[in-house]
Amino acid sequence: MVGIVPIEEAQRRAYDANLDLVLVSPSPDNPVCKIMDYGKFSFEQDKRKREARRNQKIIKVKEVQLKLTTEKHDFDVRVRNARRFLEAGDRVKVVIRFRGREMAHMDQGYEVMDEFAEAVADVGEIDRAASAEGRHMIMFLSPLKD
Repeated sequence: MVGIVPIEEAQRRAYDANLDLVLVSPSPDNPVCKIMDYGKFSFEQDKRKREARRNQKIIKVKEVQLKLTTEKHDFDVRVRNARRFLEAGDRVKVVIRFRGREMAHMDQGYEVMDEFAEAVADVGEIDRAASAEGRHMIMFLSPLKD
């Protein structure tokens, strides 16, 4: 800690020490600089970023497709797959595709989505509620927080 020093003197001190003058905090009213080896500083910064990237969990989005006319057994298979995805920590995108005259029965699509959400309620929660987008109805489920 040297205190408030004119920039020319700070640059001279850094040059005499064979180091770099690094701007740490660029606030206009009180800029803070340090005399240090910039190469080592940038290497440490990159190392911290790599470590943080290595420790973060990548969340994938898995998709489960249904129809209004999906039978009970097939529905159960889709539920079992969605449970497996949620237990693995992935988000699940549930899609119902409407074909032809099925477009007139959007309300049945909401019922199927509610039934699906109830079936996986113990391992996942609704992240984005069911919404109709053109010929598709989409709902997102995310795993429960521990």
